[in-house]
Amino acid sequence: MRFDIVSLFPEMFSAFLTNGITRRAFESGQVEVKLFNPRDFTSGSYRRVDDRPFGGGPGMIMMAEPLKLCLQEIRSQRSESPPVVLFSPVGRQLNHAMVTGWAQSRGAVLICGRYEGLDQRFIDAHVTDQISLGDFVLSGGEIPAMALLDAVARLQPGVLNAADSHQQDSFNPALDGLLDCPHYTRPEIWSETGVPEILLSGHHEQIERWRRQQRLAVTARWRPELIDQARRAGKLSSFDEAFLSSSVCVVS
Repeated sequence: MRFDIVSLFPEMFSAFLTNGITRRAFESGQVEVKLFNPRDFTSGSYRRVDDRPFGGGPGMIMMAEPLKLCLQEIRSQRSESPPVVLFSPVGRQLNHAMVTGWAQSRGAVLICGRYEGLDQRFIDAHVTDQISLGDFVLSGGEIPAMALLDAVARLQPGVLNAADSHQQDSFNPALDGLLDCPHYTRPEIWSETGVPEILLSGHHEQIERWRRQQRLAVTARWRPELIDQARRAGKLSSFDEAFLSSSVCVVS
């Protein structure tokens, strides 16, 4: 798959693409990433990519023409017409299902906006998808683009040390969309606090039962709407429901 990044600050991606475990996906070409700067598609000595908004108001707006010319160059390098994604507050909030879909796709063009936004005419003419990380505003689309690339890269075969590691991630369907349970490692006693005894027992069936209960407890405490979603989807067993209604449904 190939992702083309349109950004006024492509240098921000250098460290991201060459560090961490997900770099395997980028270095191997499983997830090919190309960087494009709209300034390279401007004329004049100032290489201007923004201007004041019609109607007045604060800030500057990214101009449509440099973005269009940049997109034309990207399309000329690709055999298919890729989706064009803009990171924007009006977009759908990114979630696991969306990431899975992109991880199985042929990629996209990711538009990283800056300033007060893009000329709406470019959005109307060329943007096919809009994505948001949440109900807050960032200075640009570079961080959301990295978030999407990271989430997509870690789902590629061979990227994680353990092939099925992502199956135990929060929100994964393998966990019925619940949050993951607490985890512990050495030393056995840290700051006068021990590890839950069940994890030292060697009884794998009991350990898995404990982990399931902890996932339910954590999710019920922090993201109760995920419990409701799992219930509506028929993912909760009678044992799950009994645990959720019990007085021991707390994170231990």
